[in-house]
Amino acid sequence: MSRNHRNARAGADRTTLYDDITSKIIAELEAGRFPWVQPWGTAAARAPLAMPKNAATGRAYTGINVLLLWGAVVEHGFPSQGWLTFRQALSLGGNVMKGEHGTTIVYADRFVPDDEKKRAAETGDEAAAIPFLKRYTVFNAAQCEGLPRDVAVAAPPPPAGQIEPQVEALIKTTGIAFRIGGDRAFYDPAQDYVRVPPPAAYFEPINWHRTALHEMGHATGHASRLGRDLGGSFGTKKYAFEELVAEMNAAFCCASLGIVPTVRHADYLGSWLEVLREDNRAIVRAASQASKAADWLLALLPETDAMVEAGQPEIDRRAA
Repeated sequence: MSRNHRNARAGADRTTLYDDITSKIIAELEAGRFPWVQPWGTAAARAPLAMPKNAATGRAYTGINVLLLWGAVVEHGFPSQGWLTFRQALSLGGNVMKGEHGTTIVYADRFVPDDEKKRAAETGDEAAAIPFLKRYTVFNAAQCEGLPRDVAVAAPPPPAGQIEPQVEALIKTTGIAFRIGGDRAFYDPAQDYVRVPPPAAYFEPINWHRTALHEMGHATGHASRLGRDLGGSFGTKKYAFEELVAEMNAAFCCASLGIVPTVRHADYLGSWLEVLREDNRAIVRAASQASKAADWLLALLPETDAMVEAGQPEIDRRAA
């Protein structure tokens, strides 16, 4: 088989993988279900509210893999947010039970094609790396048997009464200018500040915290932080994409802090669908940027005794 043919086939495989993921997310959205918001705390979701993690390594999954694994947990009624590859289950002395089917997730990385290496060597320019996805299969801990008892133990939820103080502590430690007042929530990228109406304006007080996390997600995109493109005006695809990033960032932050995520801007559904239909890589990029935003915020969260006891999972940033 020629190298050109292999490269063409690899490119087609990557395109198919992006298409498969995007089609799945679009189908969910068209059915009125938001993949970053699951029915946690109901009979439909047996697993505890948490970010999915690798039960063997303790690494937290990120990006699009969070949506794929959350969806599988709810679809199949799994009671655990812990996942393993077939080989990891064996290495721990267990095995995947007969007849069980795995869940496909992706591994994100970059490579430099030979032609690009040659061009860079000839011109003296830096070689450009091309992002790619590789699919692999994981199994929920509940699909395995013979595992050590402590492998898939779920982290305890935050103690009652600690959730709100954690969000308030996070607001203070980020260094993001945060103002309370007015009748609408927004982030002003030109002046780099967040404004959120007072808590009394919200029917449920926890919605104030959800809103704050959403707007701070926008603020992570400032040039002094993660440097996302925040230049899209209202109604544009660029604006809709940034809202998608902020939505998922808030969901990831909420799940990490023990707050059930909700949809803040369901009215953007049509715009999100338009973005995803036009670009089969948009949802993967948005989820990746949302994870980076959530990581940036949560890294600043002051440690509490409860957090130290529970342990914070290592983040596998390669997992999309």
